[in-house]
Amino acid sequence: MVEESIEQRIYELVRPYAGTYLFNVKKVELTPDTDLDTDLSIDELEVEDLMNDFFEKFDVTRGNFKLQTYYPYEPFLWNPFKKSPPIPVPDFTLRMLIESAKAGRWLYD
Repeated sequence: MVEESIEQRIYELVRPYAGTYLFNVKKVELTPDTDLDTDLSIDELEVEDLMNDFFEKFDVTRGNFKLQTYYPYEPFLWNPFKKSPPIPVPDFTLRMLIESAKAGRWLYD
């Protein structure tokens, strides 16, 4: 029962950041495997606010959490025809928030 409660509370926390489209009121389904970046398209500034809320509301110790791990700096290219190679980033899923909330500390590097 406690685990379900934490999972539901995480979903409630993330839901406002998941966005709704002006003409499409369909909510995005949230699951533990939902990725904050690729599935929800939450940008860096919003995810920073989300994670600050997460750490505060769930009393989770930040530990080694660094936003740059999941949202690395991308250098600006002056040449619009030259594409920079994609920067590999680890998954950033709701499961990570759920498991860390249960543990009371950030479990991932």
